Amino acid sequence: MNSSLNAARRERELAEVRGLVVDVLVVGLGATGAGAALDAASRGLSVAAIDAYDMAFGTSRWSSKMIHGGLRYLARGQVGVAYESAVERGRLLGRTAPHLVRAHPYLLPLVPEVSRRHAALVMTGYRVGEGLRIAARTPRHLLPGPSRITAAQALALASPLTSRGLRGALLSWDGRLADDARLVVTVARTAAALGARILTRCRALELSGDGALVRDELGGDTFTIRARTVVNATGVWAAGLHPGIRLRPSRGTHLVLRPETLPGLDAGLHIPIPGESNRFALVLPQPDGRVHVGLTDEPVDGPVPDVPPVPEEDVTFLLAILNSVLEEPVRREDVAGTYAGLRPLLAAEGHTADLSRRHALLTTPDGMVTIVGGKLTTYRRMAEDAVDRAVSLGRLDAGRSRTAELPLIGAVPASGPEDPDGARIANGTNGTNGGKGADGEGDREAGRLLERYGSEAGAVRALMAEDPWLAEPGPTGVTGAELVWAVRHEGALDVDDLLDRRTRIGLVPQDRDAALPLARAALAY
Repeated sequence: MNSSLNAARRERELAEVRGLVVDVLVVGLGATGAGAALDAASRGLSVAAIDAYDMAFGTSRWSSKMIHGGLRYLARGQVGVAYESAVERGRLLGRTAPHLVRAHPYLLPLVPEVSRRHAALVMTGYRVGEGLRIAARTPRHLLPGPSRITAAQALALASPLTSRGLRGALLSWDGRLADDARLVVTVARTAAALGARILTRCRALELSGDGALVRDELGGDTFTIRARTVVNATGVWAAGLHPGIRLRPSRGTHLVLRPETLPGLDAGLHIPIPGESNRFALVLPQPDGRVHVGLTDEPVDGPVPDVPPVPEEDVTFLLAILNSVLEEPVRREDVAGTYAGLRPLLAAEGHTADLSRRHALLTTPDGMVTIVGGKLTTYRRMAEDAVDRAVSLGRLDAGRSRTAELPLIGAVPASGPEDPDGARIANGTNGTNGGKGADGEGDREAGRLLERYGSEAGAVRALMAEDPWLAEPGPTGVTGAELVWAVRHEGALDVDDLLDRRTRIGLVPQDRDAALPLARAALAY
């Protein structure tokens, strides 16, 4: 079976699923739901996976894009969560998604507000994190170890930093995604290649252990999908389909800065939040030149919105933290866009920043499995646990999970950072030629496509040759060919899918408006 998702395949499989009893029905196509569809399909089970909107519509596209080793959880005594995170990070880096997940350097600037004692505690934590890397058997050539660098080296890597009182920086490495929504789409396509029916715009109106009443949000008709087992992977919306669950959503907010706002930022930044020993704001340079700044961790009360709004107080808070380490302050007008995501944490006492990220499996009396909690890094393990439970409850004939070693669509051999020991970064050089000349420009474009499409990058480049407009870059450098590819192979059905999830152009409203004609042309091509 091929991995291509498109409108024609959706219509065909939508008709098929009405007359079947599938082994596993998955509701929700975020990272965990797509992962559950892949896990079940890889065991030879028949699978239907539905979402009321689109793949990666909810929390999975609003993350910090970090694939991290769980050091934060270890500091709170959550040893199991930390180890699980480190193991899953290593799998993504080295085996299942090396084209989408790479090691990235981060600096913690040693400004006067960071005491020597605090710096020593953080470095101790980084070294414990190095122990997690070793325990998880992640090779050092994929993930270099921590070190302390001088002020001059720090400024070479992050020239916007203030030089006033700068004692240097702590350098650490962690995994990160260029695009979290792209990971979800890739997981779903891998599941489709193994026979899973991936059906977006299908809303579950009622859910039980033997299926769902579903409405086709495009056609408008209502029908039943029958299933031997059901996995509810709807995240912060899970309580609407599984009464009795008590969730305490936590909001993470990010700012999107224009490419010219912080020039010379080659490494990410960890900025300690005053008064809190283990919370940091993150400054994350993006492949398209934008910079994301996040994240707060605040409880959210009341109904869960489809797209969470960003309170102005979050913007003010993050700008204040960011400007505490910069030579020239970033102004409110430099913020080109904002976004917020809600994490589905199980309700407990205390601040949401302190709640466990361990996932939980809950079962209704009629056998529906609901999975909540967790985080993006451990989506695969969460999916495995959910399918294990479903297989047991449904007495399905299925083997063990295969996804720990199953490469995702487009996977290419892992290469790690440019040098194994991180010496290039530690020496304060970025090792690039600035993209000068035609060859440099071509190499940069080829590299960008490789990081997004892996082994499929050549097919995307071939598509560019079909028509001159397909090779023309739009906002953020995304070409018409990439949008057409998303329509033909990645299940994009409208301009929102194209601009807000298959690409992230829509994070900046001005860019989104500029890209609308290109998106419409791709849908009509």
